[in-house]
Amino acid sequence: MASLFTKIINREIPAHIVAEDEDFIAFLDINPNAKGHTLCVPKKEVDKLFDLDDETYQGLMLFAKQVGLGIRRSIPCKRVGMSVVGLEVPHVHVHLIPLNKMSEVTFQEKVKMNDNELEEVATKIAEALD
Repeated sequence: MASLFTKIINREIPAHIVAEDEDFIAFLDINPNAKGHTLCVPKKEVDKLFDLDDETYQGLMLFAKQVGLGIRRSIPCKRVGMSVVGLEVPHVHVHLIPLNKMSEVTFQEKVKMNDNELEEVATKIAEALD
């Protein structure tokens, strides 16, 4: 059965996409730790990070770096944190989280954003990638 992220990749369910290439996609987390919290996902459906082949693993890290730089340019924050947990959705994903305090990386605090706010943030990050 296709993962939630595969359904986003296949455009079966909507997402606020900020970047995409042939192998990877980045979209805003709908339950963000902070404004601009973005997920970078390989289009190849693999459950665990270390089960990725080397080429996909390295490609994901380089893709996440580029998206992280776009977040840093567009979302005011002290730094962009990276986390790979993988317990929520059985499809590899890298969390990129704009950080101003440690609690924003713990997944204990969440910010509420409506669809318009998410779209505005997605557009800002996407424009910062160009």
